[in-house]
Amino acid sequence: MNGPVYTRTDPVLGEFALRTLDVAADAPLLHRWVTHPKATFWLMQDADPARVTEEYRRIAAHPHHDAFLGLWRGRPAFLAERYDPAQVELVGLYDARPGDVGMHFLCAPTETPVHGFTRAVLTTVMSWLFADPDTARVVVEPDVGNTAVHALNAAVGFDVLGPIAKPEKQALLSICTRERFLAATRSQGATL
Repeated sequence: MNGPVYTRTDPVLGEFALRTLDVAADAPLLHRWVTHPKATFWLMQDADPARVTEEYRRIAAHPHHDAFLGLWRGRPAFLAERYDPAQVELVGLYDARPGDVGMHFLCAPTETPVHGFTRAVLTTVMSWLFADPDTARVVVEPDVGNTAVHALNAAVGFDVLGPIAKPEKQALLSICTRERFLAATRSQGATL
């Protein structure tokens, strides 16, 4: 199994880490996560295990898109994807700049929610992306109806640019600079 590519200790919830996705080993777990009713905005509700495996093999082979398994206290707890929005997802849909990095994240479904967990995951993913000095802005395009993630994005410093039409959804294009992220999350122990 791959070692962590990034770790962060949240002041309240402890250690979070990201490691490169191992498609063969992680696909069964991901299938449970992406087809869960709480993952409706992931757009894979009806996917069978073979389709999930195929999708993450495609991502692993792509030169501008990759996926990572997130760990909380050493156990699988979330998924993160990083992509070049000038090459994937947002090609021709916004004014891409050098240093832009696209991001998706998904928390594992749980019967026992932990207060502040999703925000800690998002803070970890953003800290990881901004730890790369070449990252100037993080770009996201959640479904316009995903009001929970819009609130989380605002809490970590994202500015909404507006709705955009993607083939699979109406999305709310939002961008976060390093400075806005640090200003919004300094009290949560976010550092770069």
